Amino acid sequence: MRIDILLFDGFDELDAIAPFEVLRAAAAAGADFTTRLLTLHPVREVTASNGLRVRADAALSQLGDDERPQVLVVPGGGWNARKPQGARAEAERGEVPAQLAQLHEAGTTLAGVCTGGMLIATAGLLSGRPAITHHGAIGDLRAAGANIVDARVVDDGDIVTAGGVTSGLDLALWLVERFTGPQIAQHVERQLEYERRGTVWREDGERERSQREN
Repeated sequence: MRIDILLFDGFDELDAIAPFEVLRAAAAAGADFTTRLLTLHPVREVTASNGLRVRADAALSQLGDDERPQVLVVPGGGWNARKPQGARAEAERGEVPAQLAQLHEAGTTLAGVCTGGMLIATAGLLSGRPAITHHGAIGDLRAAGANIVDARVVDDGDIVTAGGVTSGLDLALWLVERFTGPQIAQHVERQLEYERRGTVWREDGERERSQREN
């Protein structure tokens, strides 16, 4: 299963790198996952919000239909501070939301971390749907037509969203559990010495506690 992570200049480091480590650890533990760092177009490197420079594995624009991600993790970054680079800048530019809409139409599940959910919303994909984002952007998410759910992770089937920054760990661990079952997810939890927080709200409307209480 291809679970990839989208990078763009100004992305928040933890939004992307935390899920990357979780997903790679799950693969090492036996999950049938491959995880790549992708950019929209070919670039030598991407500079994150706090200055981390990262080289991507591939560009979405160069992937064939049979290579597209089955799940794409979309980080946020810079939205609330209105930084010149980051999620808000990419939303205003429009290329990333357009690509997200195209991928979703083709069957890719989108997973927004923090204000990565706002890029999904800008693509017109969250109107009338349950979602969550960083607390500082909830007003923007509501204005985009989403139904705000007070949960750490909101799983609405083909779109999954999570709250701010560190919730990328919880989102990634939930994806591991959703696609492989709890055993590997718990193994990765123990390996990372991280205890999942908060509620996972599922598409069927049920609310499930994480494996451990807050």
